Amino acid sequence: MELKMNVNGQPVAVEVAPTEPLLQVLRERLGLVGAKEPCGKGECGGCTVLMNGQTVNACLVMAAQAEGAEVLTVEGLAAPDGKLHPVQQAFVEAGAVQCGYCMTGMVMSAFSLLQQNPQPTEAEIKEGMEGNLCRCTGYQKVFDAVNLAAGRLR
Repeated sequence: MELKMNVNGQPVAVEVAPTEPLLQVLRERLGLVGAKEPCGKGECGGCTVLMNGQTVNACLVMAAQAEGAEVLTVEGLAAPDGKLHPVQQAFVEAGAVQCGYCMTGMVMSAFSLLQQNPQPTEAEIKEGMEGNLCRCTGYQKVFDAVNLAAGRLR
């Protein structure tokens, strides 16, 4: 089937198998490799993207479900000139980027959280990030990054 959607603000049309995961389409067909596939089961959050404004695990969303959707990946957060989005920059500055494997999903979850709640409490940050697993940071630097980004976005 031909899948038509907007990815990072650009219209895209690509041939896909209806049961092909959105993550595979993003990575293999569109070259957007920011979303990772650490588990392939929707448990770790490494493949988190926004679809129609909501965070989704792209490894679980079938390509056919993205028909007509607005999809935002971590690559779409940065400005056209390459300047990092404040959420991305906060992760760098807070030292929340360790091995980097889970960070794109963390950044997308933080971005979504701050769009919905520009001044989250520590408990709300923990809840907003709970679908993302990280083995390197211990999470405190992630929470620091979200707080830093929240302050800058306000």
